[in-house]
Amino acid sequence: MDEMEEELKCPVCGSFFREPIILPCSHNICLACARNILVQTPDAESPQSSRASGSGVSDYDYLDLDKMSLYSEADSGYGSYGGFVSAPTTPCQKSPNGVRVFPPTVPQPPPQQQQHLLPHPSSLPPIPRNSCITCPQCHRSLILDERGLRGFPKNRVLEGVVDRYQQSKAAALKCQLCEKSPKEATVMCEQCDVFYCDPCRLRCHPPRGPLAKHRLVPPAQGRISRRASPRKISTCTEHELENLSMYCVQCKTPVCYQCLEEGKHGTHEVKALGAMWKLHKTQLSQALNGLSDRATEAKEFLVQLRNMVQHIQENGVEFEACLVAQCDALIEALNRRRAQLLAQVNKEHEHKLKVVRDQISHCTVKLRQTTGLMEYCLEVIKENDPSGFLQISDALIRRVHMTEGQWGKGTLTPRMTSDFDLTLDSGPLLQTIHQLDFVQMKGNTQSALLPARGVCVCLFVSQWVVIWPGSPPPSTSSSSVPAAPMLQLEECCTQNNSATLSWKQPPLSNIAVDGYILELDDGSGGPFREVYVGTETICTVDGLHFNSTYKSRVKAFNASGVGQYSKTLIMQTSEVAWFTFDPASAHPDIVFSNDNLTVSCNSYDDRVVMSNSAFSRGVHYWEMTVDRYDNHPDPAFGIARGDVLKDVMLGKDDKAWAMYVDNNRSWFMHNNSHTNRTDGGIAKGSTIGVLLDFTRGILIFLINDEQQGPVAFESLEGTYYPAISLNRNVQVTLHTGLPIPDFYTPGEADPTGSVC
Repeated sequence: MDEMEEELKCPVCGSFFREPIILPCSHNICLACARNILVQTPDAESPQSSRASGSGVSDYDYLDLDKMSLYSEADSGYGSYGGFVSAPTTPCQKSPNGVRVFPPTVPQPPPQQQQHLLPHPSSLPPIPRNSCITCPQCHRSLILDERGLRGFPKNRVLEGVVDRYQQSKAAALKCQLCEKSPKEATVMCEQCDVFYCDPCRLRCHPPRGPLAKHRLVPPAQGRISRRASPRKISTCTEHELENLSMYCVQCKTPVCYQCLEEGKHGTHEVKALGAMWKLHKTQLSQALNGLSDRATEAKEFLVQLRNMVQHIQENGVEFEACLVAQCDALIEALNRRRAQLLAQVNKEHEHKLKVVRDQISHCTVKLRQTTGLMEYCLEVIKENDPSGFLQISDALIRRVHMTEGQWGKGTLTPRMTSDFDLTLDSGPLLQTIHQLDFVQMKGNTQSALLPARGVCVCLFVSQWVVIWPGSPPPSTSSSSVPAAPMLQLEECCTQNNSATLSWKQPPLSNIAVDGYILELDDGSGGPFREVYVGTETICTVDGLHFNSTYKSRVKAFNASGVGQYSKTLIMQTSEVAWFTFDPASAHPDIVFSNDNLTVSCNSYDDRVVMSNSAFSRGVHYWEMTVDRYDNHPDPAFGIARGDVLKDVMLGKDDKAWAMYVDNNRSWFMHNNSHTNRTDGGIAKGSTIGVLLDFTRGILIFLINDEQQGPVAFESLEGTYYPAISLNRNVQVTLHTGLPIPDFYTPGEADPTGSVC
């Protein structure tokens, strides 16, 4: 129940709701707080001409917040929120959500008593004309009509839930007939509706005579019986003598027969109040079933994450122990390297813990909010007031569906593994250290040199230098070729399908270097090829294949020739493709959010956006969910070359292969040719999958995990970017790093595949 408490507190005063009213935006606020945040607007700015009288909320005029800001404290004497007329120098309080509340014009009790000693509405001054109120949650502003705050319906359901919650938090039930200090009640008489302790029951309620037929129940059961009171009959806010008996479907509000006779809802669809009450209760219950499943999965997921934290701790300690044991076998000169390796492990350790703990924290907060909403909805369902329930049921149903959608695909998947993908192979290094010997030099003269197969430690101008096997000895002659560069392993890394390599010349080597040549193989054990020639000592190679092992090496050159290669470095690219949409190559009308994973558009015309990664080999699968879908547009999903047109629908030119789809059917399109019309469209919440298989050279589309039509395109070769086109009626979110769907079996790899 503690999670539900935030649902029961006013956003202005931060206390439990007292006499809550429902604003047209479906948010709730205490009646006294509503009076406190009223603002009076000048008569000249009151948009009287815009008032209408056709729907349930048209009696109130909504204001633009930018217009409201024109009435600054310095210019007009009116505050952003607060009393009806507050001077600029009047101090203001701050509510828990930051809303400024000016003191009302009537005397106030001390702050610690305000939530229990609120003045009765009849003792407050009348509301001036042209008063305005702004919702403290959604900041939507409106002008009150002549009814003032009486025009807002009271939220009796919320008031009942608050009362029950406060009773459940109170101390044990006390006897109602004890004269001095009440004792704890032991029974309740259902007919008398009184709680008794044992002495008072024997004295005041003996089991004889007429009282012998009374039913005594435990206090807890009596409290429940007292709550299950007969259904209250609600009256119309406009016709106080009329009971609410019908429900206007268009205005989403209960109405009486007099409202229908006056013609206010005459053209609207009207249904029986009881039938709509049962229908909305059923809808809310069904929505809660799905949300309850997500909450259960979240609890199990949190247990999994907490176990992962323990495994990470254990694996980290074990790996550090192994690392220290290996480094202790090396000589003193390698202690600094050992410290660097330990730091690297600790960094990976902390990174894993931080990712998992952040996910635990995020999931815990979301689960607490979900649980609170569920408990609140369950309490609302217990209400017997149909009109009060229907006043808030639409908003609750929307909130439940929205909360369930937040537990979507990927939310309950660990973002980190507990394994440490680090390996220290000290065998070759120890063998090399055992072959160390000395070469002494004085000035620029070399006196001796051991065979090149071993590592030579040279004394050069009173300093030591390590020469790795296969490298030429130090020399100061400008006619010599450069020595083999040394790869700086601590700065070499791979990320996604990119590799970064860094190197430097051996220490104390003063041979002139004009540039370097970096070579990579094709990721499949093929021949090396040059990927960089220049003077830089660091290079990032993009566009590599995913899930491939590359070999790299570098050599230096000068006017005398080309030196020897460095050691060969083996690098592994990511197994699956993680990528986002690319703002740099997108059309200017595309709008990015959610770390470039979510895109929308400012234009009614179709605009193209591509990913920041390209594919030319392997099997790749990604999905996009439709977050918004208005007026049945035709978004297109597929792949494109880097020079595709950005201001037309994807597939209009010969640089893109796409599927465009509306709410009923889809087509495949390439070079403005439409093929394979297939029934089945998309809506808000739909998921579109794209499967690109270079081993077979085909492209397949899926909608909601079902293949849409036949194989869309065949004989695909080259380099392609995931791409989509959309207009302002659509918003989509990208999901990457996904496994291949279970129904699909990739073909055999083509051994002649080319490097991208």
